[in-house]
Amino acid sequence: MEKKKLQRINQLTAISRQRPLTPEETAERAQLRAEYRASVCRNLEEQLDHMAIQYPDGHKEFVKDKKKF
Repeated sequence: MEKKKLQRINQLTAISRQRPLTPEETAERAQLRAEYRASVCRNLEEQLDHMAIQYPDGHKEFVKDKKKF
């Protein structure tokens, strides 16, 4: 997610602490938050796709292979 969008989320949060947000600001914040959550989920999935679990007997199993179940 772009740095400008994260700054805008923070700005809207700061504004909401001072006064109620307008309906347009509330909608914008909701849209930006949804975009942020989707970005975090994508990043987590990418990380998990490249992780492997190593068992005591020495064999490794990639997490993405476990997703098939």
